[in-house]
Amino acid sequence: MKLGYNEIMITSMYFNDINDFINLEIGVKRFQGNMERFHFNPIPLNEYSRKLFTNIETFHIYNENDEIFNDGKIFKKVIWYPVEYSEYLQEKEQGNICKNIVYTLYDRKSYGNTIPSEVKSLGYQCFSYCKSLTTINIPSSITKLGDCCFNICTSLTSINIPSSVISIGDDCFYRCTSLTSMNIDNLQFISEDRIFMNEPVLISIKIPENLQIINGKNIFKKDINEFIIPSSITKIGYDCFCRCYSLTSVTIPSSIIKLGDECFYGCSSLTSINIPSSITSFGDGCFYDCGCEKELKKNERIPIDCFK
Repeated sequence: MKLGYNEIMITSMYFNDINDFINLEIGVKRFQGNMERFHFNPIPLNEYSRKLFTNIETFHIYNENDEIFNDGKIFKKVIWYPVEYSEYLQEKEQGNICKNIVYTLYDRKSYGNTIPSEVKSLGYQCFSYCKSLTTINIPSSITKLGDCCFNICTSLTSINIPSSVISIGDDCFYRCTSLTSMNIDNLQFISEDRIFMNEPVLISIKIPENLQIINGKNIFKKDINEFIIPSSITKIGYDCFCRCYSLTSVTIPSSIIKLGDECFYGCSSLTSINIPSSITSFGDGCFYDCGCEKELKKNERIPIDCFK
């Protein structure tokens, strides 16, 4: 297959920096002028690289500290870094696009308890101390619930967590004393203390104290001794098995490439765990106060930070 102008332009959209673009045009004469074909910047730009992308009309801002150019040729901006909902509304008025909108505590107090469909994540303490909140439906656009998101929502009785959510913050449902019902897509397992859920990142949340029903059925909490992680999972998240005191054995498939911080922290009964060679990243405190800590320390691949 012979690469044409369109194919090489699509390929170069994934280049890392300006040197990749320059080397392409120097190395292959028929692809000279590739940068001139772009009407947006596929990478962050500086004063030098801006001059090479001469026909940009839409400017993509990838990081909050990216240099921005208002040289009269740019008509629209696309913002990729997290932006508060209130800021998004201002950008929208100017015709700009925000890809990562966060609904914050300030936004919730200003715009209400209904989560706008454009929002991608709920920020730190977003609904914290919202004692009048009795039920909430989280739209499928949401991928993250921030730390203490529903902290001390004492009247919250039910909540829907869609499969799009891949991250649930610390103390997300802390002191939700009336929470008795949850709907959770992709529910994996319920132990006495934790709910394990979601793919491809296996995460867990502490079971709210009074929770009785999940997905319309009475929950049966059981004391887990063994846990077999599905092969579809690629990462085990922060604090996932933390303080699962009765856990004695874990089978980790070769699909796993990362163990999060404090992943098996305080698993004092854990005596058997396989560490496949596929794992390239170990989180801090991953095996702290773990039952098989002494054996794991013999594994030269595991950094010392995993045990403290």
